[in-house]
Amino acid sequence: MHTDLVAALDIGGTKIAGALVDGQGRILVRAQRPTPAEADGDTVMRSVEAVLGELAASPLWGRASAVGIGSAGPVDASAGTVSPVNVPGWRDYPLVAGVRAATGGLPVELIGDGVAITAAEHWQGAARGHDNALCMVVSTGVGGGLVLGGRLHPGPTGNTGHIGHISVDLDGDPCPCGSRGCVERIASGPNIARRALANGWLPGPDGDTSAAAVAAAARAGDPVAVASFTRAARALAAGIAATATLVEIDIAVVGGGVGKAGEVLFAPLRQALTEYATLSFVRRLVVAPARMGTDAGLVGAAAAALTLRTDPAAAGV
Repeated sequence: MHTDLVAALDIGGTKIAGALVDGQGRILVRAQRPTPAEADGDTVMRSVEAVLGELAASPLWGRASAVGIGSAGPVDASAGTVSPVNVPGWRDYPLVAGVRAATGGLPVELIGDGVAITAAEHWQGAARGHDNALCMVVSTGVGGGLVLGGRLHPGPTGNTGHIGHISVDLDGDPCPCGSRGCVERIASGPNIARRALANGWLPGPDGDTSAAAVAAAARAGDPVAVASFTRAARALAAGIAATATLVEIDIAVVGGGVGKAGEVLFAPLRQALTEYATLSFVRRLVVAPARMGTDAGLVGAAAAALTLRTDPAAAGV
């Protein structure tokens, strides 16, 4: 990767983060605004423009050679549009054109947020040195991305590796995506908490009903909390094993808020993988926690922009 700077955007339902990032993945300038998620699309875009404006005020802006965007999805990199489930004002919204206009015509590369985190983990995190990897974000939703043959593989629309919507329970609960029994419907934070509450788990005096609170209860030995995390781990294991069987990954990296639960999640996940990943070519599959933390989306978006600079033919838009 060149040492030139690129601008990076990490766009989600809660915040719009921006940064100037160098070729070593170092964040040199930051900017952030809350996402007006319930507002109309142009209002959300004005928040993106405000973040870009803060970055442009830096003396380093003149060195920025491209913009990388990691956005909540679905995204359509081929069209330059986004339709995040958690930002209803953006439906087929022309984000790439808007960012290009706001930056004076800089080249723009758009990928899904799961793919962005995959790029970061492969560049500098837990998947570094692995040519074939699945990286997952297990949080409010479940997303992911793939590295195949040593290269990020976003696919034609920027959504390849979206493991959260692999069905692992054919008769399971309906998923908002329209399918049933998706990994996300079982393993996401809200669904871990929902299942625990439905089965009799009682929150503590603070009334916290988040997945983090369920994880704390599981670490303390609460059987209902343990069972909810075990169910989530089995769903993740089934999705990971299916992916490994299809494309022969050798590592699965798990991040996001649920990934921070630690061994409450990873111990049953590794055990379940011994039941699901049984063919000879997937038995050595490794599962590891993510390392990049909250900056992963920005670093991964920057990695996409840097790749665009060095390999324009790889650009989605």
